[in-house]
Amino acid sequence: MTSPTRTPFAWPGLLAGLCLGLLLAPTVQAQGLDKRLREAEEKRIAVIEKVKPSVVAVLNAQGNNGGSGVVIDENGYALTNFHVVAATGPVMKCGLADGKLYDGVVVGIDKVGDVALIKLLPKKPGNKFAFSRMGDSDKVKAGDWSLAMGNPFLLATDFTPTVTFGLISGVHRYQYPEGALLEYTDCIQIDTSINPGNSGGPLFNMDGEVIGINGRGSFEKRSRINSGVGYAISINQIKNFMGHLRAGLDVDHASLGARIESEDEDGSLNKMVVRALLECDAARRGLDNGDQLVSFANRPMGSVNEFKNVLGLFPRGWRVPLVYRRDNSSKAEILVRLMGVQRQVVEDDKNPQPQPGPRPRPGPQVPSNSPAAKLYEPKAGFANFHFNKLERDRLLAAFRKQGDFSAFKGEWDWKGSGEAQEQKTIFEVNVRDEKTADGKGTQPVVRLSIRGLDYKLEPLQSKLPPGDLKAPAKSGGFITAMYHYRQLLVMGEKGFEGDFSHGGYEPMYMPTPAGQKPDYTKQRIMTEVLRTRHAGTSVKWFFSQADGTLVGFEVTVDRDEDPCEVYLSDYKAIEGGQKLPHRIQVHHGNENYCDLKVEAWKLAK
Repeated sequence: MTSPTRTPFAWPGLLAGLCLGLLLAPTVQAQGLDKRLREAEEKRIAVIEKVKPSVVAVLNAQGNNGGSGVVIDENGYALTNFHVVAATGPVMKCGLADGKLYDGVVVGIDKVGDVALIKLLPKKPGNKFAFSRMGDSDKVKAGDWSLAMGNPFLLATDFTPTVTFGLISGVHRYQYPEGALLEYTDCIQIDTSINPGNSGGPLFNMDGEVIGINGRGSFEKRSRINSGVGYAISINQIKNFMGHLRAGLDVDHASLGARIESEDEDGSLNKMVVRALLECDAARRGLDNGDQLVSFANRPMGSVNEFKNVLGLFPRGWRVPLVYRRDNSSKAEILVRLMGVQRQVVEDDKNPQPQPGPRPRPGPQVPSNSPAAKLYEPKAGFANFHFNKLERDRLLAAFRKQGDFSAFKGEWDWKGSGEAQEQKTIFEVNVRDEKTADGKGTQPVVRLSIRGLDYKLEPLQSKLPPGDLKAPAKSGGFITAMYHYRQLLVMGEKGFEGDFSHGGYEPMYMPTPAGQKPDYTKQRIMTEVLRTRHAGTSVKWFFSQADGTLVGFEVTVDRDEDPCEVYLSDYKAIEGGQKLPHRIQVHHGNENYCDLKVEAWKLAK
């Protein structure tokens, strides 16, 4: 038996090949890694180039001082900080990366949330601006990459923004306010470097979407150098206020009217407990001292910071769902109207005499030579009433597509059937002008017949018993509501001497169908709000964002009590072609007052 032939040097060759492979493997891996790094770098550079034209240097009217901002639509609307425009004044200069200086004007402000909306004026009418889209800040996670852009230390005299790159180091952070202002709730914490001058500038994700507005930084004592932590206002919070800002409002944030504290439970999870409660909507809905706050605005509550974070997301007046538990019993869900943070000045149009007190401070100086000065109209309660009128008139134009009622100044009569206080009923509403008692003039008179009872209201009488305006009992003022409804359709702005303004955007919740458990997610409708005041009564009108349909309104006869809520649906064309609702539902407090079907409308010219 012969032995196999052995090839000389076989093992040394194999060893050499193995060593060569081991040496080459890191090179191959490095080439693959280098390729990915280059691709990431190229993408980052491309994103910076894409968004750079939208970054704004916000300066005062003389072209110095100020901060940063970002254009968010082609018409030149831009976001920045309130503390930036507080320094520049309502009319400003804005520099873009094209090296040009544009005139700008304040549109709306949010003092508590430290946000302002401004508008840049194009060099030629009709010219459009480069802008960056708003993203979804709820998708942001700690560890994500981010880009901050702006004009730190006002270094860029040609307005080319500075770029910094870093990590999202935290989300849902809470930063205490300075007094009642500049409260950063549910904000984004970043190690992406921001410094003085970056205030108001955008925080971008790696797709070039705006996920926040940079505002606060942690600076060393007696220094203006960032120490590594900054905070950006989340763009989703700003979206909730955007309708108010576009309407030129001086926005207020929400408070619940209750003090919430945490309570340890034998080392288990914290319970959030109501420890103090004002006279507020939450109390009227059933919340009481000692109740456990389970969830608020559909977020579970486990700490005071979580509660403050969520509360800061909403404007004053919004309604949100709240779930509470009492004495370890089953949970209860309610809808609560949110109070405000800032002190409100309540107008009393029945007592217009001037009251003693300090004189109001003079308004900011507006340079008359700026084209933007023509777009600024100061008015108490507004950041810029000029833009409120624009939004208001746009809303009314959409509403008038349902029909023009201005010619129908004569008698109105509508009637039908339905249920009131769980009893079947027929009803009739009649509004017309009648001679005054002295025979020297006329005044409107409203008559309502429902549940076999007749009611009469002379809404312009100076000394009306409170009960007359709130009639029928337990409706909150259905008869008053019907007078204001006709007043809006017939008279428009001329029918409301106290207020006639756009109120921003707000959710409205359609009534829960009989016998069903509330589902506030399905019942929620986003609306545009018109605010009116006439004869001492305030009304909020809710118009569908989709088509301008009036879907409901709230009539407040007494500001310390629940309003009369009126819901309108089943719109049909009447004889003249105008559309009117053929279903009217009235809700007051925690109860449904009536559900009525209109069978006939009669309108006289």
